[in-house]
Amino acid sequence: MNAPSEPTPFPYEGPAELRQLVVDALTRVVDPEVALSIVDVGLIYGVTIDAERAHVRMTMTSAACPVTDVIIEDVENELDRILPPGRVIDVELCWEPAWTPEMMSERARRFMRW
Repeated sequence: MNAPSEPTPFPYEGPAELRQLVVDALTRVVDPEVALSIVDVGLIYGVTIDAERAHVRMTMTSAACPVTDVIIEDVENELDRILPPGRVIDVELCWEPAWTPEMMSERARRFMRW
């Protein structure tokens, strides 16, 4: 496996040829409350892909997030578009570690003027 030219913005385990496709797919998912990609907001804690499934470990900015279902559905739809057929997409919503603004990308912090 060759190392990616740029670091992946979240932990990734899986086929190298899918790495950038997964990053791009998840970057297309926008948190409608802040109008930023969930990758830039820092909601993706990790992705693991094997022959049978794609497992996404992610969080929300708060447990009271009213758009959680929409974001999870968007994640599933975007990954379904790019992954080889037959892989189960499993999105695990977790709360540890708790999300903090420090998890945002530099670009997101500039956008939010933080």
